[in-house]
Amino acid sequence: MTYNTLNYDRNGTTAVLTFSRPEKMNTWNQTVAGELSLALTEANEDDRVRAVVITGSGRAFCAGADLERGGDTFAGRDSDRPDSDASIGTVHPCDIDKPVIAAINGAAVGVGMTYPMLCDIRYAAADAKMGFVFVRRGMIPELAAHLLVQRAAGFSNAADLLMSGRIFTGAEAAQMGIVSEALPADQVLDRALRHADEYRLTAPVSVAITKRLLWQGLHTSMQDMLRKEGPLFAWVGNQPDAREGILSFVEKREPAWQMSANRDKPDLS
Repeated sequence: MTYNTLNYDRNGTTAVLTFSRPEKMNTWNQTVAGELSLALTEANEDDRVRAVVITGSGRAFCAGADLERGGDTFAGRDSDRPDSDASIGTVHPCDIDKPVIAAINGAAVGVGMTYPMLCDIRYAAADAKMGFVFVRRGMIPELAAHLLVQRAAGFSNAADLLMSGRIFTGAEAAQMGIVSEALPADQVLDRALRHADEYRLTAPVSVAITKRLLWQGLHTSMQDMLRKEGPLFAWVGNQPDAREGILSFVEKREPAWQMSANRDKPDLS
């Protein structure tokens, strides 16, 4: 598939999605949102892809919303009703079966920060300027940032960042737990790609189940999680990849997985 605002490349078993509007600091518009959704779906449906990395071209990861509409930038969504959900039907990084890693190579503000919070893992340039700046634009954070930031960084840090909209650095983000590691800007993508390559050693269905349970765990009690895990553990143990995992370890070789997350994954609802 051809994209206008993204580059989609496959690097071995990793799909690399790169924001490709460097002249606009990779700012966000509805075309970007739609193409990201399509690209994530493409990666998810390709059994050759084991992980996804999202990064930016030029100096920025994503410098927030494209402001070409001026004061109407945030107007005209599907509904003005507070109970509407304009994101229904959109595919986010947390929705697919494969690990998604954000390689935040530069500036990340507004949706450029809330979107990578939907990824499973984040790396950032230590000097990247980052911020949940919505309240400084008369808006509020979106994409479940009110939940995800406090789970990653704790309530006090989330209250600071979301209610002040202040700018912070990638190094500070790492200290707070918002990103896993802060590195020199020219090392961020390589670090993410090395991490992504590790997933070729993992069973695709096992990863899909584990990812879904992790995200469900954001709103699941301990007892509910135990009830979910038990039957799934028993099911996985009877699948061919469980046998292959043990045999490849004993025989000191890389595993040859047989199962596909697209084809063989059980119902995880």
